[in-house]
Amino acid sequence: MAEEEDDPGFDEDLDDGGNGVDSGQGKRKRLFSKELRCMMYGFGDDQNPYTESVDILEDLVIEFITEMTHRAMSIGRQGRVQVEDIVFLIRKDPRKFARVKDLLTMNEELKKARKAFDEANYGS
Repeated sequence: MAEEEDDPGFDEDLDDGGNGVDSGQGKRKRLFSKELRCMMYGFGDDQNPYTESVDILEDLVIEFITEMTHRAMSIGRQGRVQVEDIVFLIRKDPRKFARVKDLLTMNEELKKARKAFDEANYGS
């Protein structure tokens, strides 16, 4: 650990390039900390969980999203991520598959409800 602090080039590694994700050990902008804190509280953690716990959880979430995105880009249409690709990747995990199916169904219901609401209000 002390070796990293003595390294004169270590400060340069702290810059994340402005994209919110770092490639190494440095500090970076936290993208999901507020949402993760709320989720952790909802699942029984303290209302103000330790920052270290939130940071570790966020690292895991970003790693999962990155891995799934890379895998989805490698199947189906090259270089594009589509919903079907994600569904294909999680098809063997019953909990994730059921959750995605529920979310997609709810999304379709919300689209239909918005369309019906807009038609009723604007007479189109």
